[in-house]
Parts: sequence; C-alpha cells; structure tokens
Amino acid sequence: MCARSKTGWLRLLLLLLLAGSMAPVALAQKKAPTAKKSKAQLERERRANLKRIKETSRILAQTQQKKQASVGQLNAIQEKLVVQQGVIKNISSELRYIEGDVQQTEGQVQQTRQRLERLKAEYARLIYAGSKTANGYNRLMFLFAAESFNQFLLRLRYIRQYTEVRQAQATQITQAQQRLGQQLTGLQRQRQEKGSLLTTQLSEKKTLTTLKVQQDQVITKLTQQEEGLRKELANRQRAISRLDNLIALRVREEIARAAREAARRAAAKARAAEVADNPGRSPSTTSRTPATAAAEEAAATRAERTDRVTLTPETAKLAASFTDNRGHLPWPVGKGFISQRFGRHNHPILKNVVVENRGVDIQTNSGEPVRAVFSGKVLTVASVPGMGNIVMVQHGDYFTVYAKLRNVSVSEGQTIEARQTLGTVSTNSEGTSEVQFQVWRNSANLNPENWLGRK
Repeated sequence: MCARSKTGWLRLLLLLLLAGSMAPVALAQKKAPTAKKSKAQLERERRANLKRIKETSRILAQTQQKKQASVGQLNAIQEKLVVQQGVIKNISSELRYIEGDVQQTEGQVQQTRQRLERLKAEYARLIYAGSKTANGYNRLMFLFAAESFNQFLLRLRYIRQYTEVRQAQATQITQAQQRLGQQLTGLQRQRQEKGSLLTTQLSEKKTLTTLKVQQDQVITKLTQQEEGLRKELANRQRAISRLDNLIALRVREEIARAAREAARRAAAKARAAEVADNPGRSPSTTSRTPATAAAEEAAATRAERTDRVTLTPETAKLAASFTDNRGHLPWPVGKGFISQRFGRHNHPILKNVVVENRGVDIQTNSGEPVRAVFSGKVLTVASVPGMGNIVMVQHGDYFTVYAKLRNVSVSEGQTIEARQTLGTVSTNSEGTSEVQFQVWRNSANLNPENWLGRK
C-alpha cells in the first residue's frame, strides 16, 4: 500500500479512536441533589394554611355578626394574621426552590448545548475524514494489502468500529437534541410557575395589610371598652375558680374512692388467706385475727394518706396507653384554633394585667361537636356558672375536662370511646364559640398542648 493510503487511513483510525473514547460518555448530566420532597412539603403546608385561613374566616364571620368588637373577634383576626404570615413565608421558600431549579435547568441547557455542538463538530470531522479516504482509495485494497491475516482482521475491525462510532455519534446527537428540547420546556414551565407564585405572593401581602388594619381597628374599639373588659375578666376568674374547686373536689373524691376500694380488696385478700390457713372454717365463721386486722388498718391508712389514684391492673393499662399517646391525641373539636394558651400570659388589651389559664381555649364554629380525646369513664357532668356545662372524663389516673358546653350527650359513669361526642360547644353573647380543654394527672395540672397532636 502506498504512503498516501496509509496516511489517510491512519488519520481516519486516529479520529475514530478519539471519537470512540468520547462516545460512552453519558448525555444526561448528573443532577445536583434537589429538594423536591421539601418543596412538596412546603406546598402541602401552604394548602393546609389556606385551609386554616378558610376555617378561621368562618369563625371570624360569626363573631362579626355582632356590632360590638370582642376579644373573640380579635383572637380570630390574630390567628388569621399568623396563618397568613405562614402562607407568605411558604411562598417565599417555594420561590427560592423554583429559582434554584431555574438556575440549575439553565446550567443544564447550556451544558447540553455545548455538548451538542461538540458532538456535531466531531461527527462532521468523522464524515469528512471518511469521505476523503473513500473517495481516494478503495477500502478493499486497504484490507487486502494487509501483510498477514491478523493484520487483515485488525483493519476489518477498525472499519467496523468506524461505522459503529459514526452511528453512535448520530444517536447521541439525536438524544442531545431531544434532551435540550425537554430542558427548554421545563425551564419555561418553571418560569411560569415562578410568575404565578409572585402574583400570589403579592395578593397575600395585600390581604395581610388589610388584616393588620382590621386588627388595629378592633384593638382601638376594645381599648375604649376597658371597664367592660375588666368586668368580664373578673367574671371569668370567678368562673375559673369555681371550675378549679369542682375539679379538685372530684379528683380528691376519686382518689379516696379508689383507695377505699383498694383497702377493701386488700382486706378481702387477707381474709381469704386466713381461710386458706384454716380450711376447716368458713369465711363467715373466721374471726379477725391480729394479722387480718393489721392488714385492714394499714390499707385504710394508705387510703387516707394517698395523693394519687390507686390503679387496678385495668386502669393502669388505660393510664399507660394515655401516656403513650402524648402528643398524638385528637383535638376535642374538628375545626378551630387555640385562642388562649395554657399558663400565665398578658391580657390582649388590658395593660399590666396577667391572666392564667388551666387549659387551652379553642375557638371554633357555632354548634361544633365536642369529642373525647381518649377512651375512659365519664366521672362528672355538671354545670358551672360562667363555664356552662362541663364533662370530666377519667383515664386511669389521668383526667380530661371539657368546659363551655351548650349541652351534654353523656352521663356520669358511662364508658366512652375516643372521638365520641360529649356535647356541643356553647356560643356567648358576643358570638364567640369556644371550648376549654384541660388535662390533669391526679392533682397535677398539665399543658394540653403537649398532649394534642398536630391539627
């Protein structure tokens, strides 16, 4: 074979080897870790917040039916403000994610375009080199000019490799073009989503401004009603005191009752043991020995001194189950928000006035059913002036209290299940529908928010 033939084929082989070394490179760029799950979570939170705003708006509308401003109306506005701020915060976070996606996609588009240009240039060089060689010399002459059979096979493999590489290059070009089209479509969709969110954010900020103006107006009106608010607060404190006394009394009575029952069981057990030691005598003829009398007296003493409910195996299991559900109990109402939290905090209007709450007040819709948060036994059904009807449910050594009920649908001693309706919420003269929920363990007052699940 002449020098020109060898030079042409060597150039072609060098090109196809160079192209072959690039061919296996994957077209798809490795994606940076995305936060799709977090973004989806933000979207879910935004939808949940919008649902809360819708619920709070209905509650607010009920309080606004009365001409006079009320604390309940202010609570509803403030809750709506908090949720509205959460919506705006979620939108801002979503916008950051979308902006990151847009930048990433733009970078991928640029990389794909550059790679497409390189593939096209490489493909053009292959075609050009192959056409020059094919036009100048016969490939058969190149093959049969081999000095040995092994060299013939090697040259044949080179020719086949050239064809395969050229086909692979063409396939990669097609794939790169398709990928580029998909990336551009995705980029356009991301930009549209960003624009839509920006519009939504602007609208939500306008709503927030309107709410703040509304809040200021209600605060101004309430400030002018200071005397009435102080009178209302005094009435509430008296009602709370009456409720506290009732709860304390019922807890003490239940502690004493359970202790007496435990003493009775202990005495019966001691008598049964005495009968077992004297098989010839019946329980009715067995006199109280010093040991039996001592056991009964010790049990009676414990009944007088205990400060907690004496549990049976069944009630201990119920109490343990209640403990295990800490932070997961259902809300006592299906819709609503916490209008007054547990513990001591400043009055929303009256300056230098601190109020204390034994539970949480949950503002809800008029006529909303009030449900038990856990299975148990109805210990008390009563009426407390200023607190409406109340239901107290026992769960072993735990107690839950539901106050401000318009009516009650259970009775004392009744065994109930979780989520069973206890009654309906009452609505006061200002149009505020509110239930108070408390949690106790023996005589210890607990924060209900630590026990309720996320709404």
